[in-house]
Amino acid sequence: MNKKIKNAAWYPMAVAICIGVVLFVFLARFGVIRTALGTFLGYFMPVIIGGIIAYIVNPLSRLLEKLFKFIKKEKTRRTVANVISFLIVVLFLVFAAVILIPQLVLSVQTFMKNWDGYVEALDATVKSWGITEDQLNVKKILSPSEDSATYVNLIEENLDSIISVSTVAGKGILNFVLGLILSIYLLSDKKNLKKGFKRLLKAVFGEQKYEGVKEFLLKCDTVCNRYVVFNLIDSLIVGFANALFMGIFGMQYIGLVSFFAAITNLIPTFGPVIGLVIGGFVLLMANPVHALIFLIFTLVLQAIDGYIIKPRLFGNSLGVSGLWIMIGVIVGGNMFGVIGILVSIPCVAIIDFVYKTYILPALEKKKQNN
Repeated sequence: MNKKIKNAAWYPMAVAICIGVVLFVFLARFGVIRTALGTFLGYFMPVIIGGIIAYIVNPLSRLLEKLFKFIKKEKTRRTVANVISFLIVVLFLVFAAVILIPQLVLSVQTFMKNWDGYVEALDATVKSWGITEDQLNVKKILSPSEDSATYVNLIEENLDSIISVSTVAGKGILNFVLGLILSIYLLSDKKNLKKGFKRLLKAVFGEQKYEGVKEFLLKCDTVCNRYVVFNLIDSLIVGFANALFMGIFGMQYIGLVSFFAAITNLIPTFGPVIGLVIGGFVLLMANPVHALIFLIFTLVLQAIDGYIIKPRLFGNSLGVSGLWIMIGVIVGGNMFGVIGILVSIPCVAIIDFVYKTYILPALEKKKQNN
């Protein structure tokens, strides 16, 4: 660009106006842009899923490479580490399918079979508290309709939705399988991919700026990597601790409640509350005393998780205040739904890193020069 134009007095104002117009159009048409972007990314979903799986498995593969130093050939060592890493992932999925899923199905079947008895018990408990049917009619609220024709009509009316959901579920399973296969190729070829990406960065930013860009990307990778891996470990700890506690007290639906406790714990900030509500409701129907014990235990477990387990796992890798995390979760959830909630914390951490490392020092330097 011509230096005279770039140094002209009107140039900064013109750039600011252009940025403002682009931002206004983006926000005004955000729904359309998000739909179009979602449709476009849908074509590459197996590739995206494969990249995510490879990214999650990569730390385990690198750890195994370090453990297998006795294998002299680097290529052989990497191949062995990749194979064992994916075997661990597959074994975990098989464990979930063989052990966890049947228990979840059995728990749901037992829960639905004993639904009427749970409603009767809850109704008796509510009445024992002095609450009349006029104030709260438990049976009317929770008892399903006995007319089978109602369910038939309901299925007929929502047949298109059922077919649509089934199609989406089938497509999601297929994308996951294709992504899992693709992730194996991505991880086995990661050395060449790194070389190609390094060459691209040098071509775009030049040799001088390359080191700074590299340092920034490594920091982002560290934040995302630690967050993903340690969040998974933390959820497994919470799930197993929940299952152990429920087993000790002889509670029902251990698999069902512990599964939801582990899954919802992946969701930042509001996830444990969702798990508490789901688990508490299931246990409330079976045994109100167990529900109360579960409530107390979950609050204690989340306090231990928040103040002891997570700080030990994450350390100071994020370094973001709770206020900004909550704001990020709310904004991310409103903009992109569940996916926005899941990626909000690493995104906020990266934005905080960029602000403190680059933007704030640049503003302070500009202030001093003036």
